[in-house]
Amino acid sequence: MFNFFKKGKSQALDIYAPVNGDILRIEDVPDPVFSQKMMGEGAAVMPNGGNIVAPVNGKVLQVAPTKHAIGLLADDGTEILIHVGLETVALNGEGFKPAVKEGDKVSVGQLLLEVDWDFVGANAVSTVTPIVITNSQGSGKDYVTTEEKTAVAGETVIINVK
Repeated sequence: MFNFFKKGKSQALDIYAPVNGDILRIEDVPDPVFSQKMMGEGAAVMPNGGNIVAPVNGKVLQVAPTKHAIGLLADDGTEILIHVGLETVALNGEGFKPAVKEGDKVSVGQLLLEVDWDFVGANAVSTVTPIVITNSQGSGKDYVTTEEKTAVAGETVIINVK
């Protein structure tokens, strides 16, 4: 009834795991661009199989020409980059099959990208998959990473944004 007293109280955003695997802190990703949060706050998953699914409800901002990364805009304005593996840009799209294109609306758990993990594992530096909030710096929001150790794609919340 008196909601007008609750100034600036916005809804929290849950960011779900985009792939099955072990959850890592972003600081533990073996690449300084991610571990030093140069691109933003986030978390990572060391995949153990399965494809990449949408971690939020929103829209596809970009599918990298090399198919190794997908940018999303969550319904609340949070920008999320899913970067599949490390140094995977050098694979020139091999091992990746996008299921979405720029402008597509997506829902949590929806297939975004099919991944040949055997190929990526054999030809990239690592399969670790950072999930980065690219507009986190200076946003004034809090980013809380889960204490969970294992992720189920589309089911396990890995980051809560408040």
